[in-house]
Formats: sequence, structure tokens, C-alpha cells
Amino acid sequence: MTRLSRRGFLAALAAATPLAAVPRWAGATATEPRELSFMNLHTGERLNVEYFSAGAYMPDALAATNHLLRDFRTGDVGVIDPQLLDLLHRLAATTGTQRPFQIISGYRSPATNQMLRSRSHGVASGSLHMQGQAIDIRLGDVPLDTLRDVALAVRRGGVGYYPGSNFVHVDTGRVRAW
Repeated sequence: MTRLSRRGFLAALAAATPLAAVPRWAGATATEPRELSFMNLHTGERLNVEYFSAGAYMPDALAATNHLLRDFRTGDVGVIDPQLLDLLHRLAATTGTQRPFQIISGYRSPATNQMLRSRSHGVASGSLHMQGQAIDIRLGDVPLDTLRDVALAVRRGGVGYYPGSNFVHVDTGRVRAW
């Protein structure tokens, strides 16, 4: 039997601590395929895509997703953070949805963001939409407050609840809620 000194025990504990911070679902699905289904409410486009397979993100699938989630006002295509897609995948799995994510707003160009800011005080000047790290969504078969509650429980970024506009904002920024 190997005996650890106090120093050895503390070193082993410190090495293992980051692993404890990884969500259980992240390790369990590290190599399993990940799929998402989208419906862009502004363009009418739909996309069913396997964006992660064999332990890697799929470049063609990411490009198709970037295109679907483009700024519908300008046509500008941004790069969507794969962690945002993983967050959506987690929300779909947790809610058990059988419907596509209805997209209200994905990537937002700086010009569009500025235009929206001029019309509403609720639009951030440094919106994570401009970095491809935020999305405004709803699901046809999941109550909006349930989607919000699941997003809050996942604790993977910001969650905004807009029942009057019928959407939930999720992002991969710091954990916060409004």
C-alpha cells in the first residue's frame, strides 16, 4: 500500500480539483456526437446539424451554423462560439425538447447593435451577440419560464428572461441573470 505524505496528498488534491469543477455531463459526452436543430424566425431557414463528432467540432457544420445565425438585418456572418452551441445542446438535452430552437437573434453586427441601442436602453454597447457568444431563443414545446430555469441551473453564462417579448437570452459570458 502506498502512503502519501501530507504534502503528497495536498498535491494530489490540487491536481484533481480542476476535474471536480468540470460538469459531469461534459465528461460523459466528450466524444459523443452533438446535434442541434434551429429555425431562424426572421429568414424562415431551418438547420439540423451534427456540429461535433468523434471528439471534434465539424468545420462545415460550424460554417452552416454561423450562416444560419447571421445578422439577418445586414447579412453579416459572425463566428459563433462553439461553447454557445454546447450550451444549447445541454439545454435541449435537459429540457427534453423535440422541437428546434427558434432563433430571435444570434450574431449581431456592430452596426445593428448600435441601431438597436438607439431604439432601446436594454441593449448593451458591448453585447456578446457581436462576439458570437449570445443568442436569444425559445422552444415550441418548453414553457419559457422552464427554459429560463434550466439555463439558470446550468450556470454556464448569462441568462436574460424576456417574457413580454417571448424569449430567453443565453450567453457564454460570466454567470449572471436579469
